[in-house]
Amino acid sequence: MADQMISEQDIVNAICMKQARSHNVQPEDVEVELLYDDEDGFSAEVHIGSQMHVLNSFHMIQAIRFWIEHVLHEDPYAAGIKLLLDREEGIIAAVH
Repeated sequence: MADQMISEQDIVNAICMKQARSHNVQPEDVEVELLYDDEDGFSAEVHIGSQMHVLNSFHMIQAIRFWIEHVLHEDPYAAGIKLLLDREEGIIAAVH
C-alpha cells in the first residue's frame, strides 16, 4: 500500500464499521469520539445505545486495518499504521 494519510473522519468511520460488525448493529448506530491525552495517548469513546466502550490505540489501529481491507480493498497488514495528533487535522493516521 502506498504511503497515505487517513483523516480523522475516516478513522471515526473505521471504528463505527468495526464496532457495528462486532456488536451486530448498523454503523449509523455507533457514536465515536476520538481522544488524546499526554499520559494515556490515543483512545476512542464508543457509544452503542446505552453502552459505552473505551478503545485504546491498538483497537483503533485494528479498526483502521478493517477499514483498509473493506473500503480500500487493500492488504491491511502490508503497511504500518501510526496515529498522529495534528493541530489542524486532529487525530489522523499515517499509513506507510
